Amino acid sequence: MLRRFRFRRHWLLAIVLFLILVLVVPPLVVALFHHQDKSDNDPGRGAALVSADLFGDSFTKVAYLDQNWQPEDSLWFYTTTQGSNLLPYDFFMVLEQPGASSLFRSNEHMNRFRYLPQRATSSNPDALPVGFVKDGYLKKDYIGLTCAACHTAQLNYRGLALRIDGGPGGADMVGFLSALTASMKAVRDQPAVQQRFVKEVLARGAYASAAEVIDDVRVYTQRLVSYNVINHSPTDYGYARLDAFGRIYNRTLEHLLNRHQLEAVLRNRYTPAQISEALAGVGATLSSTQRDQVITRLAKTQEDIDWLRAELFIDADAPVSYPFLWDVPQHDVVQWNGLGNNAGLGPLGRNAGEVIGVFGTLNWHEATDYSLGSLLAGKGFKQQALRFDSSVNMENLRLIESHLASLQSPQWPREVFGAASIDPARVLRGERLFNQHCVSCHASIERSSPARRIVAHMSGLDEVGTDPAMADNSVKYLGYSGILRNEYVGANVGNILLDKKAPIAALLTKATMNVLETRDPDKSFVQRWAEWLNNMFKAYSSNEIKPSNKQGNYTIDTTIDPYASLRAYKGRALNGIWATSPYLHNGSVPTLYDLLLPAQCAGGDKQAECRPARFRTGSREFDPLKVGLKSDGYDGFLFDTALAGNSNAGHEYGTVVRVDGGQTLQPLTKEERLDLLDYLKAQ
Repeated sequence: MLRRFRFRRHWLLAIVLFLILVLVVPPLVVALFHHQDKSDNDPGRGAALVSADLFGDSFTKVAYLDQNWQPEDSLWFYTTTQGSNLLPYDFFMVLEQPGASSLFRSNEHMNRFRYLPQRATSSNPDALPVGFVKDGYLKKDYIGLTCAACHTAQLNYRGLALRIDGGPGGADMVGFLSALTASMKAVRDQPAVQQRFVKEVLARGAYASAAEVIDDVRVYTQRLVSYNVINHSPTDYGYARLDAFGRIYNRTLEHLLNRHQLEAVLRNRYTPAQISEALAGVGATLSSTQRDQVITRLAKTQEDIDWLRAELFIDADAPVSYPFLWDVPQHDVVQWNGLGNNAGLGPLGRNAGEVIGVFGTLNWHEATDYSLGSLLAGKGFKQQALRFDSSVNMENLRLIESHLASLQSPQWPREVFGAASIDPARVLRGERLFNQHCVSCHASIERSSPARRIVAHMSGLDEVGTDPAMADNSVKYLGYSGILRNEYVGANVGNILLDKKAPIAALLTKATMNVLETRDPDKSFVQRWAEWLNNMFKAYSSNEIKPSNKQGNYTIDTTIDPYASLRAYKGRALNGIWATSPYLHNGSVPTLYDLLLPAQCAGGDKQAECRPARFRTGSREFDPLKVGLKSDGYDGFLFDTALAGNSNAGHEYGTVVRVDGGQTLQPLTKEERLDLLDYLKAQ
């Protein structure tokens, strides 16, 4: 009997060990020991040429400057998914342009929106533009955006295209999304277009029936329509700008809503019958599809749309330039107004917020969980919990941030610009001027030093005088807290208890931290926990940036105004600034030379120079004399600085008499401006 028991015990132990070996060890190995795949080392980094260009730009060759990245580094950055799910992948691959039979994704068409065309390479076999990638989530493939879509630049000069990794993108994302919506509407509403589309999608094999395809066409078309409605801005962004934070905030507010709070809000305008009709089929928790349906059912007139936007969302009307990414991991604080602390898990939270804004799948909801802790506390085995499941790929976000740490700013290519290059005598004189007028906000660094740190100098709105819309929006708006009501969120001056309405900065902070704390629902139990622990440990332990006080002249946070310090803009080191046109945080100044001029000319002085009040954007043609992109002489987007959010005022250092540290500084002469310009080129 004892021998039989021992025999059974040994068999049971063997089975357990076998199950551990088969079910537990493989996902642990994958989670802990896999490495970044950088096998794609195409020497041209996949860059493609485009024969037809909207604004007459032309280039016959693409070159890269030395930024401490090899081809495999660039291509990895372009194609590493972060969890963005814009459309089913097969939809994007076969979708036609609005009113045409040509593919939407064709190089010529994507180039119209200033997304950079690529050839097929091993990491990009479908030749998607820079920053577009296939993302898999819950056994379904999507087209999504990577960091590179908004943070890769191209400058053209006399037929040569210079690609700048980490540079500010020139894309018109609103134009792209509007055209994408029009194409999807055509599939939904036009039988001939729909028939071609369904046939092509089914041929790719991911869908089993035409009915499934058509159902998803309705879902994703409505999602695009709702997104455009929610984020409509009276001021067009044009090229190279986006109100990214406004859109991140709105996606956060949209996905925090629960039925209880939504019903209470709708009673302020709609009858019980209208509310019942709008919420038909909706449970206590709204899915993304149901949110889109509710907005569609309610947004029947422009008055309805305006009310819904004003009541439930914020105005995404403060577009800013896409920031450049070199030295971002070395910053103490990031974002134009210093919203993100870069210490600890701050970079992961920042990047998770970005994925929320670029169409991450968000399944945030209230749920009933089973908890041993709740049982031991005498509250029963069940407890109400918040779930923040999402497609946000925390593993890749950590790797991307680590990857960016090696990126260096581009240096002025003297061999390309020739006669427009740098005069060493001017550089010396310009350095002296820089130390007089600029160094207090823009410290100099060694671009290649592994120990470099970027200390942001925050300047309050009254001091810097630039357009206040972006900074004001981040502070003044409140949003419905939804499933986060009665939660606590930490701020610089203590915890904030989230009421029915709460500051949007607090809601975003809490939401992103909850996303960070959530294990990946797309992985097995063992792998999701192993990867989560691994990512949290590595992200925290490898970050050499420690919490520190912001530097500069700004209003401090108080318990009454816990986000007052966000009413400021950041000055940073200017290495590589020559490659980051347009200038100021809202892209309201086309060239560096223009930035050294006053915003307005003195009255009656016909010889005076000042910043252009209106100029064109969209061209990639570079002007090495003024240092910026071509801003007139073509039919690009008309940037009007008189419109809300577009002011080109402020940051007029060196253009007016001012006193700094007891020293009276006179305005720069034209020759001095040219001296300073050559110094800035050399950074």
